[in-house]
Amino acid sequence: MSFLINLALGLLFGVGLVVSGMSDPAKVLNFLDFFGTWDPSLAFVMGGAVLVGFVGYRSVLARQKPIIGDRFYLPAKNDIDVHVLAGPAIFGIGWGLGGFCPGPALAGLGLGAAGTVAFIPAMITGMWAARLIDETLPRSSSD
Repeated sequence: MSFLINLALGLLFGVGLVVSGMSDPAKVLNFLDFFGTWDPSLAFVMGGAVLVGFVGYRSVLARQKPIIGDRFYLPAKNDIDVHVLAGPAIFGIGWGLGGFCPGPALAGLGLGAAGTVAFIPAMITGMWAARLIDETLPRSSSD
């Protein structure tokens, strides 16, 4: 049952990425091009995502345990370290250069979107490299 729920939610997420235009790298790059061909429409997608995330997170905090599962897996640490700063910076640079991030790239791959065939192996290589680098970085005392 859990597998089917995860599959349904993943498909819903993928459809949302496609319908919103997030799987189109040209649309994403135009959203990030403030001084050129700026397309502000993805700001509404971002606002909707923040609203859904806010409501979802508040509902998690109001429950003792999830509907399906034994417990919630929430982050325990809140300190800012090199991982918190470097990860999003690298993610944002890659997103800005290529117009893809992992979710939309996988959704775009299913649609045969141009560039995903090259992006996905690069993404997997980046994830592998990040794991290797992460093992060499110092950890904070709360890890």
